[in-house]
Amino acid sequence: MVEARSDVTSPGTIAFIPPRYGPEVVGGAEAVVSETAHGLAARGWNVEVLTTCASDHYTWANHYPAGLSSDGLVSVHRFPTVVNKPARDRDRIGGMILAGQDVPIQDQQLWMNDGLRVPDLWHYLLDNSHRYRAIVVAPYMFWTSFCCGQVDAAKTVVMPCLHDEPTAYLDLFQPLINGAAGTWFLAGPERDLARRIFHVPTNNALVGAGVDVPKSYEPSRFIEEFGIEGPFAFFAGRREWGKGWTDLMNAFGFAVSQGVDLRLVTAGVGDPTIPSHLADRVIDVGFITEEQRNNAMAAASVYIQPSEMESFSRTVMEAWLAGTPVIANAASDVVSWHVERSQAGVTYRTNTELVESLRFVASQPDVAAELAIPGRQYVLDNYAPERVLDAMEQSLLEWTVPVPAEATAGGRAQ
Repeated sequence: MVEARSDVTSPGTIAFIPPRYGPEVVGGAEAVVSETAHGLAARGWNVEVLTTCASDHYTWANHYPAGLSSDGLVSVHRFPTVVNKPARDRDRIGGMILAGQDVPIQDQQLWMNDGLRVPDLWHYLLDNSHRYRAIVVAPYMFWTSFCCGQVDAAKTVVMPCLHDEPTAYLDLFQPLINGAAGTWFLAGPERDLARRIFHVPTNNALVGAGVDVPKSYEPSRFIEEFGIEGPFAFFAGRREWGKGWTDLMNAFGFAVSQGVDLRLVTAGVGDPTIPSHLADRVIDVGFITEEQRNNAMAAASVYIQPSEMESFSRTVMEAWLAGTPVIANAASDVVSWHVERSQAGVTYRTNTELVESLRFVASQPDVAAELAIPGRQYVLDNYAPERVLDAMEQSLLEWTVPVPAEATAGGRAQ
């Protein structure tokens, strides 16, 4: 973990604006925001997180109390959500967007505003943006980023966490990306995609995401705690279709029908709908602690990443740090990029290819384990927290200007 430095003068105040923030929140962008906020605070920045009271990205119900609190060195200011129930046109327009139809800009704007809104957050930023040297919003497609990212664009850094999905092509998001003071990208293919869709600002950086290295692993502890029998593949993340859950169930069911002798252990948030015919082969352990997840990664024979929609894929890095090979959906350009650069896993495009990959792991576990060896060094070389923080901090210093002392009167968020 990054330790606080007391020998530096603060270079300024930075606001991070994620749609959710808190210990129950599971999400790649939210994790990067949290770690970056704490990392920069430890380096002497004054860091404020401006976010919602929600923890659930399905309902956006207010879960945390509104107001100011502290999370270590980071100041957290929460604002209540306002959600149209039922939405007037969001589902209809959303269906048009997902179908790839030509959606008029007026409908795009209605779609954005006919769901989650956080008006108190927007008004607060409008009144206080002058206090911040930089404003960082992430990920791109939420109201908090879309609206707050355009309040003071000259000092706003967008971390889009971009996927190749229909919403990315909406005209609605052009001003957010094109007009930003700078952009942070987590992987090469994400930046390539952005350059195909937007006029990416000259100020852009491939910063990646910092991944902490566990001090130790206890794989046997995970196995004993959850009563796992025999070798298993592991998946951790949101159990939802957008992250490949349904495809994973279908593909693993096919693998089982083809005689692959592995169980599948899954963990995370969301509804773990498991087909009845896989009830004895898929073991869901629910939401687990970071320590339990690390132990599971080390205990697994292989980690499966079925998601197409990845802008970084932290769990793949965690698997490699634990010495576990990865089988990943080749439809994700980002994960394929990681696998190709690290040479620590394999990708699949069809269920048949997944079956063959799982059969290889089950029949040649020692060879599969050797496949993972370069993965750990790949993560250490590219995504050590200090290396990532260096890149982020350097870009902030280059892209933004210090705020006059008189403009920061009032200190932390009130």
